[in-house]
Amino acid sequence: MKRLPELTRAAMWTTAIVIAVLTAGAVTLLWWPATAGLTGADLVKARLDALKIGLSIGVGSGGVVALYLAWRRQHSTEADLDNRERALAQQYEVLAHQQAVAATTQAHQERVADDAHADATARRITELYLKAAELLGSDKAPVRLSGLYVLERLAQDNETQRQTIVNVLCAYLRMPYEPPIEKDEEDDIGIEQDGNIRERAQEREVRLTAQRLLSDHLNPHRGTAYWGELALDLTGAQLIDFTMTGARIRTTSFRDANFTGIADFSRATFIGDATFDGATFTESTFVGTFFKGNGKFNWTVFTDLADFNETTFASVAEFGGASFTGVAKFSKATFSRGAEFDGVTFGGEAEFSGATFSRSAQFSLATFTGDALFYRVAFTGDAEFGSVTFAALAEFNTAFFAQDALFDKSTFARNARFGEATFTRDATFCAASFKRDADFGGATFAGDALFDKTTFARAVFSGATFAHTTFGGASFARADFRQASFKCATDFGEAAFIGDANFGGATFARAAAFGGATFTHALFGGVSFAGDAMFDETAFVGAVVFAGAAFNGDAMFSKASFVESPDFRETTFKGKVSFHGTTMDGNPFSPAAVFNSSDETSPLG
Repeated sequence: MKRLPELTRAAMWTTAIVIAVLTAGAVTLLWWPATAGLTGADLVKARLDALKIGLSIGVGSGGVVALYLAWRRQHSTEADLDNRERALAQQYEVLAHQQAVAATTQAHQERVADDAHADATARRITELYLKAAELLGSDKAPVRLSGLYVLERLAQDNETQRQTIVNVLCAYLRMPYEPPIEKDEEDDIGIEQDGNIRERAQEREVRLTAQRLLSDHLNPHRGTAYWGELALDLTGAQLIDFTMTGARIRTTSFRDANFTGIADFSRATFIGDATFDGATFTESTFVGTFFKGNGKFNWTVFTDLADFNETTFASVAEFGGASFTGVAKFSKATFSRGAEFDGVTFGGEAEFSGATFSRSAQFSLATFTGDALFYRVAFTGDAEFGSVTFAALAEFNTAFFAQDALFDKSTFARNARFGEATFTRDATFCAASFKRDADFGGATFAGDALFDKTTFARAVFSGATFAHTTFGGASFARADFRQASFKCATDFGEAAFIGDANFGGATFARAAAFGGATFTHALFGGVSFAGDAMFDETAFVGAVVFAGAAFNGDAMFSKASFVESPDFRETTFKGKVSFHGTTMDGNPFSPAAVFNSSDETSPLG
C-alpha cells in the first residue's frame, strides 16, 4: 500500500485560514444582507441565527478536516502494517532460501561423506578380498585357513557380499582334490610320498573348515550368524562328512559331487530346486528334509545307507536311474507331486512303509534286489511298477491304490504280499511272474483286476473281493480263492491250474467263464454261481469237487473232459445244464453215472 505524502505546517495553516475566512464570510453575508429591513427582536434573532450558521459552517469544516486527518492516520497505520508484512515476508523468503541452501549443502556434504564411506568400504572390501585370495593361494594350510576366516568376517559384516563369498567358498570346494590314503605303519614309503600324504591331510582340514562355514551360516537357528537363503553351487565337488543339518538354502547344485563319509541333510529346507544328479554318496541322511522345489537325484549312486524317512517332496522327486547299494529308507516320506523311480536299482532293502504318493509313482523297470517294503503306503495317483524285478520279498500289505496300479510284466522272485490291499481303480498284473507265494488275501479290487497270462507259483486270493476280473491264460501252480467274492463277470478262460485250485465257498455274482481252462485238482465245494458258469472245453485232469455248489444260472460243461469222476454231491442246479460232448477218461460222459435221478437237485430230475 502506497504511503500518503506528509502534511506540511504551511498546508495546515492555510487550511485553518481558509476555514476561518469561510466562517467569517458566511457570518458577514448572513449578518448584513440577510437582516436588511428587520428591526427589533426580529433583527436580533436573525443575526443570532446568522452567527449560529456561520459557526456551524466553521465547526463542520473543522470536522471534515478532522475526519480527513483521521483517515490519513488510519491509512498510514495500514500502510505501515502492510509494509511490515512485506518486509517480514521478504525476511521469511530469505530465511527459507538460506535454509534450502543449507539443506542442499548438508545433503551434498552427506552424499560426499556417504560416497567417501562407500569408497572406503569398497576399498576395504577389495583389500580384504585381495588379502583372502592371497591367503587362499598359499601353499601352506594354516595360511589358507586364515583366508577362509577373513572371508567369514567379511561376509558377517557386509550382508551384500554374502552370496559372493559363498560362491568363493563353493569355488574352493569345487577345486580338484584327492583325499589322503590311509597308510599302514609297516608300509615303507619315501619322504616325498609321506610329505604328499601330509599335505593332503592338511588340505582336508582346510576343506572341512570351508564346509563348516557353509553349514554354520546357512542355518537359520544360528541367529545373527545366519546369512540368509543363499544359493550353493558345488557341482563336481569332493565333499567330506558334509553336514547341512537344519539349513535353509535357496537353490543348490551338487551335480556329480562326491560325498565321502556321512552326508547329513536332516531337517534341511531347499527353497528352490535341489540338484544331486550324478552325485555319489556313501552314507547319507535326509531325515525330515523339506524339498520345496524339485528334488533331483537322477543317476545318483548311494553306496551305503540312504535315509529319506519323513522327507517331504513338495514338488517332483526325481530318482530316475539311481542306484542304492545299501538300505534305502523312505518310510513316512511324502511325495506331493510326481515321484520318478524309473530304472532305479535297489541293492539292499527298500523301505517305503507309510509313505504317501499324492501324484503318480513311477517305478517302471526298477530292480529291487533286497526286500521291497510298501506296506501301508497310500498311492493317490497312478502306481506304475511295469517290468519291475522284485528279487526278494515284495510287501504291499494294506497298501491303498486310489488310481490305476500297473504291475504288468513284473517279476516277483520271492514272496509277494498284497494282503488287504485296496485297489480303487484298475489293477493290472498282465504277464507278471510270481515265482513264490503271491498273497492277495483279503484284498479289494474295486476296478478291473487284470491278471491275463500271469504266472503264479502259489496264489492266495482267499477272502478277496473282485469287481470285473480276468485271469485269461494265467498259470497257477497252486491257487487259493476260498471265500473270494466276484461281484462282476469273471474270466479264467484258458487258465492253467497245475496244482490244487481251491475255490471253496467263493461267490460269483455274475457270469464265471472257465472255458478252455485246465485243472489238475479242482475244488469248487460250496461255491455259489449266481450267473452262468461256463466250463466249456475245460480239462479236469485230476479230482474235481463241486460238492455243495449252487448253480443258479446255466451250468455249461460242453466238451469238457474229466479224467476222474467229478463230485457233484448236494450240488444245486437251477438253470440249464449242458454236458454235450463231455468226456470222462476218454469216454463219453454219462451224467446218469454221476447224478441220482431221484435227487431233486439233480439235473436229471
